[in-house]
Amino acid sequence: MNRVPPAIVILGQNSLPIAKKISAHFPGSQIYGLIDRTSNTDINFSNFGETLRELFATETPIIAICAAGIIIRTLAPLLSDKRAEPPVLAVAEDGSAVVPLLGGLHGVNDLAREIAAALGVKPAITTTGDIRFRTALLSPPQGYYLANPEDAKTFISNLLAGAKVRLEGAASWLSESNLPLATPSKRIAPDAKLTIRVTEKAIAPTPDCLVYHPQIVAVALTKLSNIEPEIAVSFVQQVLENAGLAPASVAGFFALKDEMGNPALEAVSQYFKVPLRFFNLSELVELDSIEFIENKAAQIALTAAGANSHLIESDRPNAVNCAIALAPEPINASAIGISRGKLAIVGTGPGGAPWMSPEVKEILREATDWVGYKFYLDLAGTLREGQQRHDSDNREEIDRARFALDLAASGKSVAVVSSGDPGIFAMAAAVFEAIDFDAKPEWQGIDIRVAPGISAMQAAAAAIGAPLGHDFCVISLSDILKPWEVIEQRISAAAIADFAIAFYNPISKQRIWQLSRAIEILLQSRDAKTPVVLGRNLGRPGQSVRVCTLGEFQPEDADMRTLVIVGSSQTRIIPRKYGEVWVYTPRRYEK
Repeated sequence: MNRVPPAIVILGQNSLPIAKKISAHFPGSQIYGLIDRTSNTDINFSNFGETLRELFATETPIIAICAAGIIIRTLAPLLSDKRAEPPVLAVAEDGSAVVPLLGGLHGVNDLAREIAAALGVKPAITTTGDIRFRTALLSPPQGYYLANPEDAKTFISNLLAGAKVRLEGAASWLSESNLPLATPSKRIAPDAKLTIRVTEKAIAPTPDCLVYHPQIVAVALTKLSNIEPEIAVSFVQQVLENAGLAPASVAGFFALKDEMGNPALEAVSQYFKVPLRFFNLSELVELDSIEFIENKAAQIALTAAGANSHLIESDRPNAVNCAIALAPEPINASAIGISRGKLAIVGTGPGGAPWMSPEVKEILREATDWVGYKFYLDLAGTLREGQQRHDSDNREEIDRARFALDLAASGKSVAVVSSGDPGIFAMAAAVFEAIDFDAKPEWQGIDIRVAPGISAMQAAAAAIGAPLGHDFCVISLSDILKPWEVIEQRISAAAIADFAIAFYNPISKQRIWQLSRAIEILLQSRDAKTPVVLGRNLGRPGQSVRVCTLGEFQPEDADMRTLVIVGSSQTRIIPRKYGEVWVYTPRRYEK
């Protein structure tokens, strides 16, 4: 099962170094910082109690760097079902103590050990079973699933009271523990009244028998093109039932790379909550058996299960090919083949981290690779360990898009970084243009999403009031990708239609006359007293927002870092007490 990344909660800036040290150990983790008392955190919050309770309710592991007492008092009203409790730990501000508080059924002690190891201290574990038996029966290690946790409390109590246990099946974490077996060399105690059974089979557990399912089952699927997702899920359920296998023993689902993006495969993976991985045809093991020589599903399953694995099931109905192989040890599916590639085109806003949405921050944290113009990547922040950054020139949008798509097709999780909003004169259109015109088959399976950001026009408008409060349009004055004649037509039409207009790319070293011509066109149908807003370096050091009239506006007033908003006939200026102004366009239109 995939582990949910923890939330690391801090109340003061002194806790940030320890928080970052812990965060580096858990990819995808987020640092939550109390607003006004912390900076450079991933997420800000104003109410500690509400934040902690919300994380707890969504079953997010919590690592709070603060006193244990405040955590206990905060979460006490929510404590009712220990089976639903996520791991909750308290860590001392200086990293000297790691105390597991809640989540014994979900690996809190193991989490405490990991954190303590990262900080170079010993965890304050008080669970009697963990201490005496040197193993955690309630939270087995990665690759094992406890089928009947509701029986574990009484089972462990009986062990602590002196009962002997019989071990059936192989698991080194149990056989090498201090469980009360007959002798270290014998796994069967003659007078044992309790049993621990390790099996991939679907069996009914009993109160005196704990059942652990090792994730040793590799399921391969092919020929899913025309199968409805619900039918695929039902089919896999039936195959597992026919084979007598417990669904919890499935380590992952495996397919060929050309099936990437298939909704049926995605549905099966999500239903069973295990990874979905892909192979190239050239990576598959060779089969000697004539019976399986043409069965790609069998090859895929045996490749996934690895050396010394064996095939136990191979169904080949007309609709779907399915094969199941058993590995001798739990399978780490995330280390086999490649995952479905992801490509997110994100907008960081016009400035730095405060302008980014939580969605964009999460994508940037989880991505394996960042792709973008160097200046925009600098604005996005720092990389975590293991991430790769790929800089390119600002004029290489299509090549950048192709590079990012190829990266994603190789199984990477890629973030293409734009400033502002990626769908407004930015990289989202470039990515889809590359997909449209290149039509590479390997790009079709990529999971593509666009994460919006605050646009420069929104930032400029907000800084001065609400000049875009009524109908408006957006025009780029760059004629690199479209004829100037088209731009002139659009400026004229927008001016006649009396839209407020946001101008992107107003001027550059190579384009110095276009803005002057745009002003001439506007003055043909718009009053010289029309308000003009000039927003420069929005959200960045040196930000400035000033207001003039269309008659006063000169091309030298702007540069490529300036966003220009020209008001409509309805746009108004409100003087402020100390000489500044507000600009807004009323919601009602009056002629």
